[in-house]
Amino acid sequence: MDTVRRIEWVLAEALSELDDPTAPRSLAAALKHAVFPGGARIRPRLCLAVAMACGDDCAPLSNASAAAIELMHCASLVHDDLPCFDNADTRRGQPSVHKAFGERLAVLAGDALIVLAYQTLSAEIHHRPERAKVLLRGLSKAVGMPGGIVAGQAWESESVVDLRQYQRAKTGALFAAATSLGAASAGEAPAAWEALGNWLGEAYQVADDIRDVAADAAELGKPVGQDLCHGRPSAVSTLGLSGALERFNHLMGEALASIPACRGEKALRALLRAESQRLIPSHMLGKPQGGKQVNPRREALPSSI
Repeated sequence: MDTVRRIEWVLAEALSELDDPTAPRSLAAALKHAVFPGGARIRPRLCLAVAMACGDDCAPLSNASAAAIELMHCASLVHDDLPCFDNADTRRGQPSVHKAFGERLAVLAGDALIVLAYQTLSAEIHHRPERAKVLLRGLSKAVGMPGGIVAGQAWESESVVDLRQYQRAKTGALFAAATSLGAASAGEAPAAWEALGNWLGEAYQVADDIRDVAADAAELGKPVGQDLCHGRPSAVSTLGLSGALERFNHLMGEALASIPACRGEKALRALLRAESQRLIPSHMLGKPQGGKQVNPRREALPSSI
């Protein structure tokens, strides 16, 4: 089974418990709407890629770790789209959860997905109980205070924001969890893999800032221009579009350089290179900003890293 099918299978298994006839039907439908169809699933793919690079000696546990990461990500999207935050009408090319099911069910769906992430991971801990502490602590660190995705969302309510700190919490935390939990689920020390997740998380947030001004809603499957509309910290507003593109390429280069020596190093590098091109495809370069044409020269990522 390839990685993408593996992820979709384990997510479907996790959500199959929602078919219990005693469960509220509308809430169950809202959870499924939030998870399927998925986006690129890069966080669980990264988690499994690291697990496989480290030997993947317990597939049920690495599957559960990857699913937990994705469920947390889906929960964050549901909450991010709420009227009190972005008030977004669409997500992943379909109505956002609050648009499809109402605000109250959207709040509950996001909360339920967070709990489901822990349920999914804890259900497979019995395979390697000695790995429970590091996995559960790693997942909690990525979500809560002081530096998880909840903190990242909260930074948007602060009057003074450190852009890098904001990006590392809002986006980087789950990427760091994806790489560290992938290693931990395979019995390897997670610390050596955290740098990769941190660099990638920051790169993804910069890419998201770029796409918010250089892509269109149909391409992203969600509204664009949200950073400016909501006054959010942004790499583009801080560095300009050219500077943000340069920052993205630098961060991806650092991510590639941080991959520890392992049996799956080549596959990881290929995954990161493909993601770099998917995130910032060539047609986005040279998009006008503020009426002025921007055409930065994009350097290729070094082939040696």
